[in-house]
Amino acid sequence: MLEIKNIKKSFGTLEVLKRVSFTVEKGDVVAILGSSGSGKTTLLRCINFLETADEGVMVFDTDTFDMKDISKKQISEIRKKTAFVFQNFNLFSNKTALQNVTEGLIVARKIPKNKAEDIGRQALDKVGLSDRYHHYPHQLSGGQQQRVAIARALAAKPEIIFFDEPTSALDPELIGEVLEVMRDLARDGMTMLVVTHEMNFAKNVSTKVIFMEQGQIVEEGVSKEFFQNPKEERTRAFLRMRTVSGGGT
Repeated sequence: MLEIKNIKKSFGTLEVLKRVSFTVEKGDVVAILGSSGSGKTTLLRCINFLETADEGVMVFDTDTFDMKDISKKQISEIRKKTAFVFQNFNLFSNKTALQNVTEGLIVARKIPKNKAEDIGRQALDKVGLSDRYHHYPHQLSGGQQQRVAIARALAAKPEIIFFDEPTSALDPELIGEVLEVMRDLARDGMTMLVVTHEMNFAKNVSTKVIFMEQGQIVEEGVSKEFFQNPKEERTRAFLRMRTVSGGGT
């Protein structure tokens, strides 16, 4: 359902992405791994057009887009089929959990308020926040705020959700509740592309893994094979390092 071909991105003289290509099938949970600075987040931001790629082609469903010369209308059409969950939640501090979920539905998608609130409540129920509809972000834990952000993504009924290190801003004891919601989404067949440092999530929940270094894909494959029999020495070294350091929840 999503294919990225030869995406390139530089910031000044620093080449961050070097002709990266990969494919995501419907129902895939793709974990993107790599050390800090490997290009993971830039890749995700280019795919969602939060950054403009210098080169690259996107095939989404049956439509093909030039990622450098794409129009605002085309970006809008793609974003109607996708959702993005940020590291730092990106919630409106002056709006309740329910209002945060419904704001985009009402303003951007012109859905009537009553219907949007029904959708919002269902999404919050899905992430275990049926008792937090009217709480403001400052009244919620970091894990609860991230679950509101996931509910906001779900409310848009996307074909694919992009997650940019969704647990990196959380205290260790709150990581599990967010990962459990993501496990539930995976079991329900939601297509997800997840930049993460959580090795156990990548190993036990994702269907595919992409390992990046210095703006390139070093290795990719089915998750079980990737972890049990990595082909590249750099991959083996990365996995050894992550195992020694704990590897996440």
